[in-house]
Amino acid sequence: MKLPSMKASGFTPWPEEAVRQYQEAGYWTEQTIPEMLEASAGTYPEQVALVSGDQQWTYQALADQVDELAAGFQQTLKLKAGDKAVLHLPNIGAFYLSFFALLKIGVQPVLALPAHRYYEIRYFCHFTEAKALITAPQMGVDTADIAQKVANELPTLETIVWAGDNSLKPTGSVDLDSLFLSNAATEPMQEQDFAFFQLSGGTTGTPKLIPRTHTDYLYSVRASNDVCKFSHQTRYLCVLPAAHNFPLSSPGALGCFMAGGMVVLSPDPSPQTAFQLIENHQITVAALVPPLALLWLDEAPRTQYDISSLQVLQVGGARFSEAAARRVKPTLNCTLQQVFGMAEGLVNYTRLDDPDSVIVSTQGRPMSPADEILVVNEMGEPVPQGTAGMLCARGPYTIRGYYNAPEHNQRSFITGGYYRTGDVVVLTKEGNLQVVGRDKEQINRGGEKIAAQEIENHLMVHDAVHDAAVIAIPDDYLGERSCAALVCLEDKPKPIEIKRFLRNRGLAEFKIPDRVIFVDVLPKTPVGKINKNKLLELV
Repeated sequence: MKLPSMKASGFTPWPEEAVRQYQEAGYWTEQTIPEMLEASAGTYPEQVALVSGDQQWTYQALADQVDELAAGFQQTLKLKAGDKAVLHLPNIGAFYLSFFALLKIGVQPVLALPAHRYYEIRYFCHFTEAKALITAPQMGVDTADIAQKVANELPTLETIVWAGDNSLKPTGSVDLDSLFLSNAATEPMQEQDFAFFQLSGGTTGTPKLIPRTHTDYLYSVRASNDVCKFSHQTRYLCVLPAAHNFPLSSPGALGCFMAGGMVVLSPDPSPQTAFQLIENHQITVAALVPPLALLWLDEAPRTQYDISSLQVLQVGGARFSEAAARRVKPTLNCTLQQVFGMAEGLVNYTRLDDPDSVIVSTQGRPMSPADEILVVNEMGEPVPQGTAGMLCARGPYTIRGYYNAPEHNQRSFITGGYYRTGDVVVLTKEGNLQVVGRDKEQINRGGEKIAAQEIENHLMVHDAVHDAAVIAIPDDYLGERSCAALVCLEDKPKPIEIKRFLRNRGLAEFKIPDRVIFVDVLPKTPVGKINKNKLLELV
């Protein structure tokens, strides 16, 4: 079977046969993401939907403000269906308001992460020809300067929308608060091939754009809610960046909104802040990456806050060690749920009623009966059960292609439309997955994915660097840290100078190598490629 061809919009559709199958099974419906919010507002109008700092919104108020902002985007900014906008926002209420409002009028947002800087934001705006960049102040970074630089360089970027203190906003930007138009109707949304973009961790450079549709994404949220038992009594603490797939849809904030529960945004990831919010809002569920989970486990025995309302702690984004997993229940007095998924689609969960032995030693199993997985060797042949192999997946919420990336799609999707996840896994006899590594050249630094080649390309620009290789080094806390090995023919710069050089190029902070070493020559394989396994022995 050939892969589905890419439409002029840059979107690779599911084959017609698969579409019929998913529709007939009831996985795909005609509901849109904004309509999901409106349905919850109809059922739970006075229930609190969202808390951000000292602000809170009932479901009705949230739905009303989404309508008002959608009208402002459409009438004031003249955004229309099919336009692109980049969302670069921290954990504030404006993120959800903007996300829902853009979707309501058919504008396709790119969900950038707070950690992204000039280099990534400029790329997203340029690659999608975004008409608007929606941003806000962030602690420790001049987001106004980033936005101003990007706007000055890209004539296609027509508007910067600023969600924060007006005294800090970029010159010529529009205040988000001014865009809420009461009693103003919006034009009906025109159907688009896809709804919005999420971001792939990438292995060869800047993140690939992942087009997600209303139908596939809402199905993933519904299926997640079924597995995770979200209800109108769920109180979800969003600690991780709100734009990330994990806290957005697994089941995350969207799952909570769908069920009529309450989402509480944490302004920073520290255990002290989170524990206070858990006590104040009687949080029942939170989601973390392993390094944050370790901080929680260390802080919990000495905290002054009452965190006894917490019922489930989800941990995902990177492999959680069995030793750490065993500490969750006795330390936090809650159920651990391991989550292993990707923004491209496939999500696996340990079930809440699984035996402890499964919860602490595996990363769960696919959440949908329609998920299809293959574990194969380098030849693409299935490996025996219990043998490590490369994970491939397809299903009703796993994409069939990255946005406008035909060459990359040829490498990332195999015959039959299966997505090569890049993960090396073992499939247990019970059907659970154990993640044992990666087959792609990617560093997983505490859940943040770093493409080694991207950093190498930046390092090679430095005048003193003759050759460069970036590798993962094991770390008990983050799982992996990054190390740059540099060959310099003359004077060697200090490691701090290399790091400053990369920061000045606008790279996100998590991409700056944790360690910089200097070598006389990079070891090579017999075919002339850099031997990174050999290099690891030198670190």
